Amino acid sequence: MTSVISEIRKDYLYNLMLRGERGDGRSFDGYREISIQRGLIEKAEGSALVKLGKTQVLVGVKMQPGEPFADSPDRGVIITNAELVPLASPLFEPGPPNEVGIELARLVDRGVRESKSLDLKSLCIVPGEKVWIIFIDVHILDDCGNIMDASSIGAIAALLNTIVPAKKFGLGEDYPLEVKDVPIATTAMEFGGVILFDPDSDEEPIASTKMTVISTADGRICGMQKSGTGMLATDQVYRIVDIACERAREIREKFLEV
Repeated sequence: MTSVISEIRKDYLYNLMLRGERGDGRSFDGYREISIQRGLIEKAEGSALVKLGKTQVLVGVKMQPGEPFADSPDRGVIITNAELVPLASPLFEPGPPNEVGIELARLVDRGVRESKSLDLKSLCIVPGEKVWIIFIDVHILDDCGNIMDASSIGAIAALLNTIVPAKKFGLGEDYPLEVKDVPIATTAMEFGGVILFDPDSDEEPIASTKMTVISTADGRICGMQKSGTGMLATDQVYRIVDIACERAREIREKFLEV
């Protein structure tokens, strides 16, 4: 019965696309409503709750001194984890992170790291001995589609809200974490030759492929992630990148400022 309903839903969405429509009335490159609340977790150094349509993601940032990696003795450390809460989706299961959780954590981490939004050298306390370790914890509370973008927005929003807890560890007075750039991930899906942005939970299952583009404030591409077995033509990739950078700019200007 479930497979029959899925096929009916797939045909319904495909027929809508042929008429240039989507189930919720958005344009093909339109985003659902976005809202951001910061500072919700009192015990965290920074936090943000992002709502993208009905998708909800909570991101917390914790900081503590620790040893640097041997190959980067004068640089701070970023550790990103993603928790897919079982109540958020029937597809999520308790236990260690699955492929979706690992992919999500890596994408969020790549956006922060490759955009150079954090100066890791400035997080060095004593070279070779002590640096600040930043833990970015992503919690998916409700998956109604496109948790990649919601998590990316939540991570940078939480970092912008972060206070370095220097006083707690006897390292002087607390101070705001310096964030030099605001990377934003923008996701598109392809189905039947049609490109849709910000796919919801009805649209994602029918996607032949998805592509996420992470861009910086100056429009530089600092990361890309493709999933699914489908192929994208060269012109489709260029189109996705162009629209992704424009949507990222709009999100950045409306909600997040350095």
